[in-house]
Amino acid sequence: QVQLVESGGGLVQAGGSLRLSCAASGRTFSIYAMGWFRQAPGKEREFAAGLNWWGNGLYYADSVKGRFTITRDRAKNMVYLQMNSLKPEDTAVYYCVADLNRGRERVGVSVNEYDYWGQGTQVTVSS
Repeated sequence: QVQLVESGGGLVQAGGSLRLSCAASGRTFSIYAMGWFRQAPGKEREFAAGLNWWGNGLYYADSVKGRFTITRDRAKNMVYLQMNSLKPEDTAVYYCVADLNRGRERVGVSVNEYDYWGQGTQVTVSS
């Protein structure tokens, strides 16, 4: 079992920044890729960013590329999402995810490629 706990969400004005954090506990030695998904009201959950076990394979959704940065500290079992130049359309619940099955190289971009999910943290961007 792996537990993921997100923090750092909140209310910010358009153009502002937030940094999300995710703390992993439990079988952390089994975690490969980690990432972030988000779900806006009335919309499907979507991939935002992910990186592989090595940390050298990073993927971003086109909608966040150039504004969001995902990083990982394996020693501390943490993953972060730095979000800059936030827009109202970034408003969503953000979920931290972990993959325990697909190896050190891969980074999944779909919901069913991740085995564990956090409870989510709300990010609201006002215009």
